[in-house]
Amino acid sequence: MTGETLASVRCLIVIPCLNEAEHIGPLIDKLGGALEALDSMLVVVDGGSTDGTREIVREIASENPKVHLLDNPRRIQSAAVNLAVATFGAQYDYLIRIDAHGQYPDDYCQVLVDEATATGADSVVVAMQTIGFGAFQKATAFAQNSKLGNGGARHRVGATSHWADHGHHALMRIAAFQAVGGYDEAFSHNEDAELDYRLNRAQYRIWMTAKTSMIYYPRASAGPLFRQYFAYGRGRARNVLKHRAWPSLRQVIPLSVMPVTAGALLAIINWAAVIPVGFWALACLGYGFWMAIGQRNAYGPLAAISAMVMHFAWSAGFWRELFDFRGRRMAAYGANAGVTP
Repeated sequence: MTGETLASVRCLIVIPCLNEAEHIGPLIDKLGGALEALDSMLVVVDGGSTDGTREIVREIASENPKVHLLDNPRRIQSAAVNLAVATFGAQYDYLIRIDAHGQYPDDYCQVLVDEATATGADSVVVAMQTIGFGAFQKATAFAQNSKLGNGGARHRVGATSHWADHGHHALMRIAAFQAVGGYDEAFSHNEDAELDYRLNRAQYRIWMTAKTSMIYYPRASAGPLFRQYFAYGRGRARNVLKHRAWPSLRQVIPLSVMPVTAGALLAIINWAAVIPVGFWALACLGYGFWMAIGQRNAYGPLAAISAMVMHFAWSAGFWRELFDFRGRRMAAYGANAGVTP
């Protein structure tokens, strides 16, 4: 696509954020080329930052009329994007979603627009590569970039360009986004997969491009990583409950981790109860050592530990949400029946 044609494409670039003072300035600078090349506006939708993020954005906006700051009282990303589209979407053709804690090529937005116009896709998604700096973060990145941590998801490992059911959200036609109702704000996590389910059901087309990608920085310690994946598990369960969209085989295997771990408590009755959880742990550690040898990466064994944290947290979050929902239904039934559940 020529520069003149690019300049005619109207794009709303949205950055949901909360306390990203360290990253927001350089990120907006990185997107400067897109603001020049496209007929675009960049909106930072802030969930109530207290670290100076808002002041940085206001200062940039005072010098660049294409940059705006919007308040997000609900704080979560799904609400941030919905708010930006509701406020400014009527003026634009495409929505481009940018993660505040990611890193992007200089021509990221331009390539997305090129791919959307060339394919006629309603949504363009990308692969996500994970990198880290400290020991635990590097190990987690190694895990998340491998089948041990991502189960072979194409938007994690990368693939040739193809029509897809899901991927890391990058660009979306605003008309398609609005037609299916935008993000479901009941989802604080997994809102992208839930929206992709509705896009597919409404016969909108999702294109995964191999021509660009983004870099993501994982959590730097076990506690935040556990909480993140616990929330992901809850989000996946909500998707099941809402759409009866049952997990794929690659997701069913880690779903079993929490039940078999809990079942190991029965070892006081029969020692064989520890076999399933022991097999899982040995399989993860073995895969980690295999990665260390095969890829000459010393972080393999620690990557196995990170993967085990992710597996258990995701499984625990899923089952917690599932049983919590059943508990709410039973309580509601009891109240309607006039009995105590």
